[in-house]
Amino acid sequence: MSKVKTAYFCSNCGYESTKWLGKCPSCNSWNTFVEEVITKGTEKNDNGWKDYNADKRNTKTILLNQVSATEEDRILTADGELNRVLGGGIVAGSIVLVAGEPGIGKSTLFLQVGLHLQGVSTLYISGEESEQQIKMRADRLKASNQDFYLLTETATDVLFKEIKKLRPQLVIVDSIQTLHSNFIESSPGSVSQIRECAAEFQRFAKETNTPVFLIGHITKDGAIAGPKILEHMVDTVLQFEGDRHYAYRILRTIKNRFGSTAELGIYEMSGDGMRSVTNPSEILITQKEEQLSGSAIAATLEGMRPLLIEVQALVTQSVYGTPQRTVSGFDLRRLQLLLAVLEKRGGFHFGVKDVFVNIAGGLKVEDPSIDLSVICALLSSFEDIPLPQKVCFAGEVGLNGEIRAVNRIEQRIAEAEKLGFEKIVVSKYNKKGFDKEKAGIQIVPVGQVQEVYQLFF
Repeated sequence: MSKVKTAYFCSNCGYESTKWLGKCPSCNSWNTFVEEVITKGTEKNDNGWKDYNADKRNTKTILLNQVSATEEDRILTADGELNRVLGGGIVAGSIVLVAGEPGIGKSTLFLQVGLHLQGVSTLYISGEESEQQIKMRADRLKASNQDFYLLTETATDVLFKEIKKLRPQLVIVDSIQTLHSNFIESSPGSVSQIRECAAEFQRFAKETNTPVFLIGHITKDGAIAGPKILEHMVDTVLQFEGDRHYAYRILRTIKNRFGSTAELGIYEMSGDGMRSVTNPSEILITQKEEQLSGSAIAATLEGMRPLLIEVQALVTQSVYGTPQRTVSGFDLRRLQLLLAVLEKRGGFHFGVKDVFVNIAGGLKVEDPSIDLSVICALLSSFEDIPLPQKVCFAGEVGLNGEIRAVNRIEQRIAEAEKLGFEKIVVSKYNKKGFDKEKAGIQIVPVGQVQEVYQLFF
């Protein structure tokens, strides 16, 4: 007989305690402890991977100088955006956690990735959908693969028996919150179950050199559901985000042991699945028939990727007593700061105006280099004078009204040139970052907000 005991777990970070606590000592959250039944079995939780890949096991102590530094084996998928985000393909033996809101398209994306991996034996484990539902989705994606296998099961002991029989080259689990292990008596989705199931797949991935994708849910706060240790256990954490009212989805790297965390992939949701967007700048800039005031183009960076986006502003006379400040895709506090700069340094009376700012395409931008384009869009709407169509902006605005230098200016200039822009306005302190003669676009250096106003208005 195994001894049964209960423990209390913090549902926010996974901290374990023998008694109930009001406040978690690890993450300082209140009233997050839940009681879970744990069975400490006499047998060790070992799924028997020693015989699976015995020739590759190496348990000897070795000098660091004797280790040969070779490039990791990678599986290249048909999805260029996923390859980019993972740092050049799927690393053998890696375990990747993918998190996102319900209905954002996680299952669609990874079903599509598995179906397009020709010649790679792929096992898709689903604890959420039936075989018929997955088949209907695969038919909608119009993709087929002779090496794609399906398993609808949630018990890990059954899963690993099937894996031993099949010996797949890639495993996709949808989702980790639906699985349960017989070694833990709590319900699926609890902190201890998620931790134990993830640990079993981690042992499987490392000991058999098989890559594993774990699809996970997120909480209402936007954090990955389950204990924080889940993110430490895996090699890569990807966040799949976007607004369900827009077609665009962004796949961000939060953590990556095999590549950069500054990469991101952009997708467009269509009836045939997820379509990779190779040139997002063309989509994010609205094609207008006529020139309208209150619109400016910003040369920004999302991770390592240069993007040209449209900033829209509307300045109107305030109808109510208190002027409104409404933003979409931009930081409200940053807008208030920029309005204070224009009021103090430029003498513009925005204090009696309603101000609305929108980033076109449903993107959320945090890059401070967008400041200059926000100010130009505000001034354009204030004066009701449209900006020239073939001009874009890249610069951070300081509290004294100075235009500050931004990083990686050469990439921004190259992106603007590629899309046919004739002029880019940058900070004069960025002069070391580019060669004016080599650029095929006119570069206008400015130092103060007043200079930008005199240039265009």
